[in-house]
Amino acid sequence: MIFDAFEEFAGALPRAGALAGLDLGTKTIGVAVSDGLRSVATPLETVKRKKFTQDAEALLEILNKRSICGLVLGLPRNMDGTEGPRAQSTRAFARNLSRLWEGPMGFWDERLSTVAAERALLEADTSRARRAEVIDHVAAGYILQGALDRLAYLGRA
Repeated sequence: MIFDAFEEFAGALPRAGALAGLDLGTKTIGVAVSDGLRSVATPLETVKRKKFTQDAEALLEILNKRSICGLVLGLPRNMDGTEGPRAQSTRAFARNLSRLWEGPMGFWDERLSTVAAERALLEADTSRARRAEVIDHVAAGYILQGALDRLAYLGRA
């Protein structure tokens, strides 16, 4: 089930269980996962995109192996908050994936997540080659951590 409002997504999640975050690019999909208590997001891997069926198969393997109970997809909005072709592509991907996976899916504004990931990797003195390998799943980690922080806030509200 896909939720546009993050609060509705939060309400559809079970009390505990790991979440996954996705940073959907045109060539790769960055994947991050949380712990079962949903406090920390950990960058996991980058899936090289091929065709949707192969991409979905790779993601479903991760979701099932890690008993993921909810999925957060980074929504690439424009800086003025509008949605362009990349955001529509992300929504289409979510619709297609929802036919294969029954867990709740929500969107998280991913503006500047790649910039934050790049900055963190530069501060860690990561080589250019290594940054290219890990940037997508580190960005997915930023997306998922933002969502986890919001879930924690909503839990206290």
